[in-house]
Amino acid sequence: MIIRKLESVPVTPVDMEGVKGITKQLVLGSADGVPNFSFRVFTIEPGGHSPHHTHDLEHLNYVISGRGALVDAEGNLNPIEAGEFAFVAPGDVHQFRNTGDEPFVFICAVPSEYE
Repeated sequence: MIIRKLESVPVTPVDMEGVKGITKQLVLGSADGVPNFSFRVFTIEPGGHSPHHTHDLEHLNYVISGRGALVDAEGNLNPIEAGEFAFVAPGDVHQFRNTGDEPFVFICAVPSEYE
């Protein structure tokens, strides 16, 4: 059994093309012996965003704090805020974007091989 506080998990800047103002914390993953899914926590600073991209894995998301949008293939901003869940299916074009004036923080669960 593992119990861990988010504050104790190292923060890593996300450095890839199309990313602006994002950090990542790998809260639970394969290094902890978790066999199937990994919990990552992303923090997107105001004005920040992930790339507008697609891939073959699913995302299960829960917003911890802040406000943002999940941008779809057509560029539509689908609002999402603290306390809401979102599912991104494999192959869905998507982007996470902070639309607020405070950090947008969310859990992103993915298959462990993609942590």
